[in-house]
Amino acid sequence: MNEIDFNLKTLSHLADSASQAELRVQTTAQRRVSLRNGELSINTRADFGGVSARVGENGYYGFSSSPTVSEAEAKKVLKAAKEQARFLSTRCFSEKSALPLLKKYEHKDTAVWMDAEQVYFYEICRRTDEYIVKNCPKLSARSVVAYADCMDKELIASGGVYSHSVQPRAYIYVFLTAPCADGGTVEVFDSFGGFGNPKELFEGEAESKIQVFIDELYKMALDKAEGIAPKAGRAQVIIDGKLAGMLAHEAVGHTVEADMVIGGSVAAHLLNKDVASSIVSLTDFAHTAFGNPAPLPVYLDDEGVRAKDVHIIENGILRAYMHNRESANKFGAVPRGNARAWLFSDEPLIRMRNTAIHPGKSKLEEMIASVEDGYYLLKTNNGQADSTGEFMFGISMGYEIKNGKLGRAIRDTTISGIAFEMLKTVDMLSDEMKWGSSGFCGKKQPMPTGLGGPALRCMLTIGGC
Repeated sequence: MNEIDFNLKTLSHLADSASQAELRVQTTAQRRVSLRNGELSINTRADFGGVSARVGENGYYGFSSSPTVSEAEAKKVLKAAKEQARFLSTRCFSEKSALPLLKKYEHKDTAVWMDAEQVYFYEICRRTDEYIVKNCPKLSARSVVAYADCMDKELIASGGVYSHSVQPRAYIYVFLTAPCADGGTVEVFDSFGGFGNPKELFEGEAESKIQVFIDELYKMALDKAEGIAPKAGRAQVIIDGKLAGMLAHEAVGHTVEADMVIGGSVAAHLLNKDVASSIVSLTDFAHTAFGNPAPLPVYLDDEGVRAKDVHIIENGILRAYMHNRESANKFGAVPRGNARAWLFSDEPLIRMRNTAIHPGKSKLEEMIASVEDGYYLLKTNNGQADSTGEFMFGISMGYEIKNGKLGRAIRDTTISGIAFEMLKTVDMLSDEMKWGSSGFCGKKQPMPTGLGGPALRCMLTIGGC
């Protein structure tokens, strides 16, 4: 989507050898259509594009952006950013040091953004809604959302770094509401899709997969309508892989982002200490995980750093934090490509990419059979965690486990705990990975991230009645 008509010499001319300079041209596209009970309720289409520059001078930064993309505007924002950085460096007194220069490197993604008209997203919703009406007769309400977005970035950085990254993704979200015998209702929802373009993900063989996805979700809605409230208290649970990934991201991942560590997160004093069971390993993958492409691959971050995996927990021991260039310099670490920005007008922040717990050796069936009295937790509808690692998540779908067998579905409930204490109770991991990438991480600015894991057995506090 972007074309840059200037070269690296422009950047080199405006930044001296002691400066860190980045120039980014970016377009972020979003498409959304929603049907509520067959009626159009949302129809939005947005593109945010422009150029931004960030310049570092003696450890201080200036940042400037413009919605106009041209060589003249690029020079203008570079000049403004450099003036800001120089102003700060002459008036602020600290022991900040200049960052090590980047090594020359170029990367261009093979992915492309193939846009679609709004009517296409409407037709996807209509087709999906028609299938639900025909095959899910016991519902009281339904919603279907077709969504796609793409971040297209071209980056030039001091040291001869050039990158063109394209990250398209598309999803269908389905919400099903079923009536209960007591007069109330229950809702379940899930998403179908991933990395790529809408027509690649929603057509051909994908049509039958979408139908299977809806059939499974409908069964869950009916099960939940006849479900029970779980018993409140400490319980042995099996957490599904996507939910495990969500916990890994929210309750662990954020505590080991270096800016959070500097701010006093619980992980600040835990490096090289036991924080989990010895069978637990957790990695923030850059672009490849377990020999396959990660859900949302990142090859070069928005500071011009080559993206590499961050091995956060290895066999239960906390081994690494996630860094940008500045925090890595402060900690004496090596940055591995975690600085990311959502819009052209955003400065890069330390963000996760594809955070996942590693799989184990157990079969899910064996894990369920091993639980005498507990719960199998499948889906979450919300959740939060703080810098202490304490978390609370809403559980929107799950089943009780009695004598090693799945029993009745459970109604909406919550789980809570402290992440590193919970991870120390993990004693079984399934051998199958599940990934999710349909949401946004909300840390000052939205950011698409991948997350995943195997099913895991642990102890948690579960809500109920």
